[in-house]
Amino acid sequence: MNEHNENDKLRVLLLKPGEQAEIAEIEDNLESMQRLVEGNIEEYMPFEEASDPRIGDCAIVCNEEGKMLGMELNRGIFDQNGRLQDIIAGPFFICYAPVERERFLSMPPDLEEKMRKKFEFPEQFYVTENGIRSKKFHPMKHERKQSMER
Repeated sequence: MNEHNENDKLRVLLLKPGEQAEIAEIEDNLESMQRLVEGNIEEYMPFEEASDPRIGDCAIVCNEEGKMLGMELNRGIFDQNGRLQDIIAGPFFICYAPVERERFLSMPPDLEEKMRKKFEFPEQFYVTENGIRSKKFHPMKHERKQSMER
């Protein structure tokens, strides 16, 4: 059995508000995870898919107070029927967290690609008479550069 090394890296799907999803390598320690989500972390496991039970072992790791702190809305979480169930506020990442393991893991490559496609584009949220809706959009590269320069 491999010993865990604090210098180990995790491959995660990183999701920032207004930006396309990206695969990132992060340090496998609490401080790095907290820095990434800009606060205390919370594990959230909303996924399920009958055709691939491993999807249920994919975890969202987000800021536990993201909404209360008024962080920018990031991505919607939808049920299998396409209904909006939740909205994650602030930056977050998705990793693999099988219940029998004590640590977060890198996702298997096929799940990583499936999740990347699912969350690839950022979303804008708006209120209608039928509730909150979201619309995916393709961020312009020059808009991201300008916002980073500010």
